[in-house]
Amino acid sequence: MVKLNDDALDAIFSALADGTRRRVLADLEQGSASVSTLARPHAMSLPAFMKHLRVLEDAGLIARAKDGRVVSCTLSPEPMRAAAGWLARYERFWTGQLDSLARYLYHEEEILPWKIESPPSSCGSSGALTPPSNASGEPGPTRKR
Repeated sequence: MVKLNDDALDAIFSALADGTRRRVLADLEQGSASVSTLARPHAMSLPAFMKHLRVLEDAGLIARAKDGRVVSCTLSPEPMRAAAGWLARYERFWTGQLDSLARYLYHEEEILPWKIESPPSSCGSSGALTPPSNASGEPGPTRKR
């Protein structure tokens, strides 16, 4: 697995933060594609689309190659694997925390079962309760100038 520094991870997650770039990566899962083929489904100018490709390339997520007049892009999976590894560490942590919370809640329910309240009677419109007012009361006296 490739070790990444903080700047490389920042670039990867920044590149993944945009939906257009994520769609480009998804399109490249099928294999190499020309820039014009990748740009076709996106409603933007070619120069705007090229900026998205540059962000992906700077993050190391794609590689561009020119063959004559055709520029093709290929997916580079290594940076994505490294970012997934970084995320996996935190997934293990949060899974452990959530498992601990589930055990605690299960234990609490065994000791003190939750009270199941009966639904409010249907007096009025569809039985909806009116939330309490957030008003703090009448305004106090104002200072005269």
